[in-house]
Amino acid sequence: MENMITVRNLKKSFKTNHVLKGVNLDIQKGNIFALLGSNGAGKTTCVRILSTLTKADGGEATICGYNVFTQADDVRANISLTGQYAAVDEMLTGTENLELIASLKKVPNHKSIAQDLLDKVGLTDAGAKLAGEYSGGMRRRLDIAMSLVGNPKIIFLDEPTTGLDPQNRIAMWETVAKLAENGTTVLLTTQYLEEAEYLADRIAVLHNGTIIAEGTPDELKKLLPIGAIYLEFTHTEHKVQALTVLKDFTVTEGRKTLEIATDGSIKQLSHILNTLNDNEIPVARFTQNQPSLEDAFLTLIGEK
Repeated sequence: MENMITVRNLKKSFKTNHVLKGVNLDIQKGNIFALLGSNGAGKTTCVRILSTLTKADGGEATICGYNVFTQADDVRANISLTGQYAAVDEMLTGTENLELIASLKKVPNHKSIAQDLLDKVGLTDAGAKLAGEYSGGMRRRLDIAMSLVGNPKIIFLDEPTTGLDPQNRIAMWETVAKLAENGTTVLLTTQYLEEAEYLADRIAVLHNGTIIAEGTPDELKKLLPIGAIYLEFTHTEHKVQALTVLKDFTVTEGRKTLEIATDGSIKQLSHILNTLNDNEIPVARFTQNQPSLEDAFLTLIGEK
């Protein structure tokens, strides 16, 4: 697969605050790549450097084969950026906002382009309304539509669903997913783990200025070779008996429940259930839980 974004040893400091200490990234064509990190991790700084808005202190970066530092005009011609807050003109309608951007980018057929993009983000019926009358979710969708004017090859989305309610967040996810389906490469920054898991082909965890882990959501989860089995008992005495026969496991005790730490394997699950069965200890209900992306993220950044 063709790399659309390549980053090597990217560095940036603000006085004594070393935000990026050597970031490396490879993002392939048509992928949604999520840059995951806590507030202040440097996600926005990284995006601003790649979109030519902020100068780096060191390292190398290319966008569509163009050097970000020496060929900024060529880079800008191939990218679009949607920041954390919708940048729409509230005094213009949705259609007028899109036509304005098309005019500034010298894209022909303003009206047909505007209508096509409104259709693409689900705002067809709202095109004639003032953007100031839009809901937060509608503004974000219009913002993305404005980013699509001129068919950029790469879109940077910097925490695009910040402040949105669950319904509008899901609608935004669907819009972003369609972009990648049509071949657009997306670099997404987010602090929402469910957002990264839902959207991203690959995820990189940015912490203390460097990428500390990268992979698919499933690959990151597998970094934690642990799981848990939740056992629920009808009677407390059955729980006490289970504690005795499972004394070699790490167990967290509830009133009528046990949470047993495991290696996440079917073999260990079978061993636990067979042990209970052999000792005639009835279990009312059991569930198996594998590590979540949240577990992996919090463990990686030292919070769990």
